[in-house]
Amino acid sequence: MSDSGALVWIRRDVRLSDHVALAKACANHSRVALLFVFDRLILDELQDRDDRRVSFIYQALSNLDQDLRRRGSRLIVAHGDPVVEVPRVAATLRVTEVYANGDVDPYAVRRDSAIKEKLNLHLSKDHVVFAKREVLNGSGEPFRVFTPYAKAWRAKLRPEVDLREHVPELSRLWPLNQLPQSAPELKPLCEYGFTPNHRHPEASEAGARRQLEAFLPKLNEYKTKRDFYAENGTSRMSVHLRHGTISVRECFRAALERSGSEKWISELIWREFYQMILACWPEVVSENFNPNTARIEWPGSREQFAAWEEGRTGFPVVDAAMRCLRSTGEMPNRLRMVAAMFCTKDLLCDWRWGEAVFARYLLDYDLASNNGGWQWSASTGADAQPYFRVMNPVLQSAKFDPEAKFIAQWCPELAGFEAERRHWPHDASAMEQELAGCRLGVDYPHPVVDHRVQRERAIALFNTENSS
Repeated sequence: MSDSGALVWIRRDVRLSDHVALAKACANHSRVALLFVFDRLILDELQDRDDRRVSFIYQALSNLDQDLRRRGSRLIVAHGDPVVEVPRVAATLRVTEVYANGDVDPYAVRRDSAIKEKLNLHLSKDHVVFAKREVLNGSGEPFRVFTPYAKAWRAKLRPEVDLREHVPELSRLWPLNQLPQSAPELKPLCEYGFTPNHRHPEASEAGARRQLEAFLPKLNEYKTKRDFYAENGTSRMSVHLRHGTISVRECFRAALERSGSEKWISELIWREFYQMILACWPEVVSENFNPNTARIEWPGSREQFAAWEEGRTGFPVVDAAMRCLRSTGEMPNRLRMVAAMFCTKDLLCDWRWGEAVFARYLLDYDLASNNGGWQWSASTGADAQPYFRVMNPVLQSAKFDPEAKFIAQWCPELAGFEAERRHWPHDASAMEQELAGCRLGVDYPHPVVDHRVQRERAIALFNTENSS
């Protein structure tokens, strides 16, 4: 162990427990300080000054700082370009060794490369169990399809090694009274240019663990209830995994200890699959992953796209999903598929447009998963649904929310209709509309497209591409 100090740069891992970079730093150095950088290159691009993700991160950092202070240390928080700020803080502490957990986002890769030119940056695998090219097919290449990837992932897994807990020696945290006064502290959120938005889950390690403990008794029901979006059958762990208030290893360990966990484990492996895709093919950020769809030109209009984004398409489940997203930052996975497929297959809008909207609003926004999900729905990506698979939003609504509770909640103008009619109110008679207190075309919009017509147009669009 070195007597010199080290810096641990917190990024998407806002916690002290089961933290690979922190554990390594504590094992190798006698004094370890923790740094977070509010990255202005990211923050300045955000459209909403009350972005709930910033509030979530801020609250998580505040709780982390409190944890550190209880242990006789504190969090260092800078604001600016990390390529400038990380070396600056390191110089203030007179350290050259910086530890961090890796990130496959192309911007993060470029940023880390720039910092490596200035400091000894030690990157660890923490956000996933298997990274980049660790799971390969028989030809030694990354998988492009999920099912064989998942099979190989499971075959490679050695839980006692790959899922072991990485416990930092927290007695080696840098003492508060030895930190330079010039090392910046956490400031009020307004000083970073944002206003609080408290509409998000509890942002802390303890909150993440409470959510996991609340979900585990429901694990046996996850497979059957996860798609019934009005019944809250999902794990609600994605935001904690995204921001690292819990480790993915802890989630896998908890799942493997219980029966009935197979479906949730599969979903966690989907997350790993999309992280691998982004790491191996970073061009997917802006290009179709499936080369057979590379020349598709989406004919959708910006006017109809705006109706989709604002929840006024005239398709109740789509509108309810988008209104929920904009209001809460959350959207269950089934609705993400319905909304994304409607955007690409009904409105024929470029998946990149929709992906950007989800990137703006999703509290659990993760580039790899968001990109993967959108390209899956658009039939342009890895393991994508066949181009002729076009979800009927009305049938999806009736199947997974028979009582139309979700529609009544997020499209209250339709709540006066009988449940069956809420899924598709446009066949309602004038008397039904009067009794429901909803005039179609006035209180709720007429549908912007005919699903049957658009389905055929979508199939023709892909057929034309495939024959070119």
